[in-house]
Amino acid sequence: MEQKKYIWTFPHVKGTMSTANIMRMVLLALLPAAVFGVFHFGLRALWHILVCVVTCMLTEFVFEAFADRPLAVTDCSAAVTGLLLALMLPVGAPLWLGIPGSVFAIAVIKMAFGGIGRNRLNPALSGYCLLLLFFSDYMRDYSFGDYGSSTLLGQFLQGETVDPLPMILGNTNGGIGQTSSIAILAGAILLLSFGIIRLRIPLAGTFAFIATLFLFGGRGFDQLWPTTQLCGGGFLLGTWFMAEDYTTSPVTRKGQILYGLLIGVLAAALRLRGIEEAIVYAVIVGNMAAPLIERITVPRAFGQKKMVRVHNDKNDSAA
Repeated sequence: MEQKKYIWTFPHVKGTMSTANIMRMVLLALLPAAVFGVFHFGLRALWHILVCVVTCMLTEFVFEAFADRPLAVTDCSAAVTGLLLALMLPVGAPLWLGIPGSVFAIAVIKMAFGGIGRNRLNPALSGYCLLLLFFSDYMRDYSFGDYGSSTLLGQFLQGETVDPLPMILGNTNGGIGQTSSIAILAGAILLLSFGIIRLRIPLAGTFAFIATLFLFGGRGFDQLWPTTQLCGGGFLLGTWFMAEDYTTSPVTRKGQILYGLLIGVLAAALRLRGIEEAIVYAVIVGNMAAPLIERITVPRAFGQKKMVRVHNDKNDSAA
């Protein structure tokens, strides 16, 4: 019988934290935004979260069972995808709306490409884009209580003057987990403190976003201009939790900075065109550009005259 030959590339990098533990930390970091969303919007927000999380986990379980793959649903990556998707939904949307988005995110974007660590696009953002495409009326209606269908950022992009303070504190309408900038940043600080994420991507993205707005926004150095743009439209949730996805972001340090700059510039350019969900499209484009960014930023080996293709193993993530 012919013996199989295995070729390993060096050096090996082994982390002390498993994928399951990383995903649990991400869930914990998203808890402030989720809890505030339920407190602010009521139990309907909790139902949206449960629908998305359960659908994502059930979809992954069924896919793995029928594809005769090892069951990995207990790593909580599907739960992270479901929670992220739910936090972007308007609370007034039908409760069934999260089901097609969750199924698409897990079955098509994640599992069809081989499962955790092999998807090229962020599953939660991809599911959100699908819902925007087919159910735009539901997805852009943020009516809640005395608030109208338009968010403060939406009103701002239409030329109205708004106060960004409610967007910082969370006393406004919007996505279930996107209204409170303080809650989102609290979760980001938790991830930073445990070394789950690094500052390169969000800082580069924020810098490029603000710089592009200042240069081409025509508003000079008006402080309310960047504050309103930063706190609305899910920008903080996108840059701190989704752009940082291990699987869909570059592994090199220079690549991560370039990746963040690209996302920031694209998000600002789309915002200047009046697109509220600019960060969603910017991160998706950044995901598609990540392999090219890695290729041009991978360090050259000492003494090597010609660049060669290098395969890098990254930590798995499906957020």
